[in-house]
Amino acid sequence: MNGAAENGAVNGTVNATVEQVDAREAFRRQQEGALLVDVREAAEQGGGVPRAARLVAIDALDMALTALEPGHDVVLLCAQGVRSLRAASALRAQGFSRIASVRGGFAAWRAAGLPEQVPEGADADFSERYLRHLLLPEVGEPGQRRLQSARVVIVGAGGLGSPAALYLAAAGIGTLVLVDDDRVERSNLQRQVVHTEAAIGTPKVESAQRTLRALNPRVDVQAIAVRLDGSNVETLLRDADVVVDGADNFPTRYLLSDACVQLHKPLVYGAVHRFEGQVSVFDAGRARGSAPCYRCLFPQPPPADAAPNCAEAGVLGVVPGVIGMLQATEVVKLVLGIGTPLTGRLLHVDALGMRFRETRLGADPDCAVCAPGRAFPGYIDYQRFCAA
Repeated sequence: MNGAAENGAVNGTVNATVEQVDAREAFRRQQEGALLVDVREAAEQGGGVPRAARLVAIDALDMALTALEPGHDVVLLCAQGVRSLRAASALRAQGFSRIASVRGGFAAWRAAGLPEQVPEGADADFSERYLRHLLLPEVGEPGQRRLQSARVVIVGAGGLGSPAALYLAAAGIGTLVLVDDDRVERSNLQRQVVHTEAAIGTPKVESAQRTLRALNPRVDVQAIAVRLDGSNVETLLRDADVVVDGADNFPTRYLLSDACVQLHKPLVYGAVHRFEGQVSVFDAGRARGSAPCYRCLFPQPPPADAAPNCAEAGVLGVVPGVIGMLQATEVVKLVLGIGTPLTGRLLHVDALGMRFRETRLGADPDCAVCAPGRAFPGYIDYQRFCAA
């Protein structure tokens, strides 16, 4: 928000009655006896607060100031100066005549090099790292803690898994499990952005693990260099909150879908082809009969010549990035329980035309795996199934 907007309109109303002061003036008044109140949420304050300031969240401000005389000199401070200005306006309406708001908030206080401290018991890294999440009412500290306790399995550390893993690690997903048995090749680097030149020849999961740990040391990144199959899929997925399909072949996609139905896990699907991509959420395991699975979309795999992989058909390097980031978005929404996931919807992305279109997907009442009342048929020979 620019200065003009902040100084003028707050929640759509013009506020010309509340005094705004810069950080140095606020500090001077504090030194002369004014009460400096930091009205940010506790999670925001963990990264630092003005020294000797009273820490009171906006929701508790009225009660905290009831003991003060209305004529007491009070200066309010928030992150950027917007919330404190709104709170100061409300207090002025209640009779506080000597009320001011710090222009630019704690950011301006810190930029001015004024004294600050970390509250006792605060996790400064958590507060600073996830500050932009903590400012969102839809996330806040409770939501960030949910992300921190989540376990997400990403199958495939390639074109889709790379951007998805990077953004999920940055978002603070507590445990990321990477499953892939491939090694980094130079031709991967055009789109698999979690890997570097120095990683060529090493297992992809180990390369990705190093990058993700460097990005966010708070995340537990587990590297599992195995090929997913019917003998290990349930062991690898059983404890997951969400599963991400970053595979590049049909046998793995069918296997993942079947396992997620059996284990009642949401599956965030993604696929790319040349200049196009698709994203959806298959959640038939938790909503059998109303949400589709991958088999509802593709009861039978297409012939190989109709769906060549990237090695055969090529792919614009940024397209997996777009799709992978959309997958990461769906994961975060599912963990937080916010927004509307892509369950029952297939989002198609055309990068050349820069068009997004959506197709509604219904659950197939005759689906071989997720039809209501149908017993799980077990894991088949997916290679043979797709070849046939």
